[in-house]
Amino acid sequence: MVSMDELARVVLIGIGATAVMDVWSMIQKGLGIPTLDYALVGRWAGHLWRGRIAHASIGKAAPIRGELLAGWAIHYAVGITFAALLVGVHGTAWLLDPAWLPALAVGVATVVIPLFVMQPAMGAGIAASRTPTPWKNRLRSLAAHAVFGCGLYLSAITIKLMWQ
Repeated sequence: MVSMDELARVVLIGIGATAVMDVWSMIQKGLGIPTLDYALVGRWAGHLWRGRIAHASIGKAAPIRGELLAGWAIHYAVGITFAALLVGVHGTAWLLDPAWLPALAVGVATVVIPLFVMQPAMGAGIAASRTPTPWKNRLRSLAAHAVFGCGLYLSAITIKLMWQ
C-alpha cells in the first residue's frame, strides 16, 4: 500500500521530470529543431475517444475542441504515470534514496510508447518509419526520454531535500 506522502512524491517527481523534458524541448525549439506539438496528442486522444485509433496523418485530421489543453494534460499525466512505473519497479524505498541509473533506465525504456504506439497511431509509422528522417526522429525520441529519466532523478533528489 502506498501512503499519501509517497503518492505526493510520485506526482511531484512526474511533474518535475516532465518539466525537465519540456525545458529540453524549448532548447531544441530555440535551436530550430522541430519538436512535438502537444495539440496533436490532444487531437489524437479526441479522435480515440470517438473510436478512431490510427490516422494516416494526425496533422490532417479534423481539429478537436480543446486539443492543446488536452495534449498538455495528457503529456503531464503520462509523466506522472511513468514516475509511478519507476517506483512500482524499484519500490517506494527509491523515493527516500533515489538512484540515477534506475531513473535513467525507466526514462529510456519509456521511449517504446512513442515509437511503437503514438507514432504509428498518428501516421508516422512504427519508430517514425514513415517520416523523411526516421533515424533522426528515433534518436530525438530516445534523447527526450533519456532527459526525462534524468528529470526523474533530479526531481526525486530535489523533493527529497525539500521534504526533510
